[in-house]
Amino acid sequence: MNVDWLREVCLSFPGATEQIQWGSDLLFKVGGKMFAATPLEPAPVCLSFKAAPESFAELTERPNVIPAPYLARAQWVALQTRDALPADELARLLRDSYDMVFAKLPKKTRDVIPSAKPAARKARSKKPAKRKHRRSR
Repeated sequence: MNVDWLREVCLSFPGATEQIQWGSDLLFKVGGKMFAATPLEPAPVCLSFKAAPESFAELTERPNVIPAPYLARAQWVALQTRDALPADELARLLRDSYDMVFAKLPKKTRDVIPSAKPAARKARSKKPAKRKHRRSR
């Protein structure tokens, strides 16, 4: 895993953005909420991301994967080495992190983020608007 690979994976998710924050950390966000972070300068951890509650404990038992500093209470894990997890598993875990953060966004925010299935969105938008019926007195 390197920063270019990480950027390619994370920015492939619908509505994902990147931002430099806290001096030299590269954050990946959806709807303004962070789902992954990596330092651009040498640091004790090389990547942090949100984990599902059921996989948090399992991941942190593996070598070079620890509870993320400052974010462990929110079920985030941190990789101490770039090869702590195989690339295909890491890509899946990053997508899981994105999906968990996306699911917690307000509905209005989720609705404005481009969907992975644009055809389904168009079909929904062509439905006629429902008219409110007035009750007679």
